[in-house]
Amino acid sequence: MKLYVWGTGCGAGDLADRGLDASLVTAYIDSAPVAASFLGRPVLRPEELRGEEPDLILVASSRSGEIAAQAAELGFGEDKLFFLRGNWRLCDRNRDYAPLEGLLDKDFLASLRAPQRIVRDPLWAEKSALSGKDLDNDYVRVRTLEALCRRLGGVPGAAAELGVYRGGFARCLNALLPERTLFLFDTFEGFDAKESAGEPAGFTEAHRNTSAERVLSLLPHPEMAVLRPGLFPASAAGLEDERFALISLDADLEQSTLAGLRFFWPRLSPGGYLLLHDWASPRLPGVARALERYEAELGRRLPSVPLADVNGTLAIAK
Repeated sequence: MKLYVWGTGCGAGDLADRGLDASLVTAYIDSAPVAASFLGRPVLRPEELRGEEPDLILVASSRSGEIAAQAAELGFGEDKLFFLRGNWRLCDRNRDYAPLEGLLDKDFLASLRAPQRIVRDPLWAEKSALSGKDLDNDYVRVRTLEALCRRLGGVPGAAAELGVYRGGFARCLNALLPERTLFLFDTFEGFDAKESAGEPAGFTEAHRNTSAERVLSLLPHPEMAVLRPGLFPASAAGLEDERFALISLDADLEQSTLAGLRFFWPRLSPGGYLLLHDWASPRLPGVARALERYEAELGRRLPSVPLADVNGTLAIAK
């Protein structure tokens, strides 16, 4: 059997951690591979599949529409594809718009045909700096970020993210806060081996699949970004007097999350927000433990609101 997995990110890592035998995978597919192998199997570019006859392609990426189009160009129908990360969209039940053509204004009809989501777009999002692709991975998380950014008028400070990974959320921060400096803290080559010891292999392997160059290439205003590569909090040296208006804390692991809380919370401006990603994720319990430890150090609970996004972000306000 020729089984391929399209994607080398967290979706592919999650497949392995949930029990997919890597020896069954012929190869992984990635349009811009960072490494030649993933979990011991080769990584191919899509064009290298031309002429092959796969039995099944597991699509472990949220770019389902784009991948379906690439597969079709390579000669593979959707009967060969099984989508794992694109099924939260609602299908349009109006298959035939022909009766409306000529009756309604063309632009108005186009707006009616726009894809609807499980959560409808808020009315205030009409003039958004975000693209449809930005919203695909975690709609609730990204739209909440946009709403919070609209509340930051008059709040001084930079924006920051600890745990950048491939830069998808950093792209949103940069797009929504184009006039603020954006500090990006990450090793840009995966987790610290000592801290991640014992974590699932697919999870740690997926997080190696990134680079600083990849992150910068995604940013609409890269001139406002300051990359701080290395292990945190050592990578924050020299920023002790910096103030922040919005922080994305997405370090995944307990010690790094605790270090992030200790560094950023005292430096968060009044009126600002800290978004603690994965706080409610059953797969990353260290994040919630880190918050409990920090609140115990403070002797009080931080004012916060849980979000109903995919991985359970906690929005903490100051």
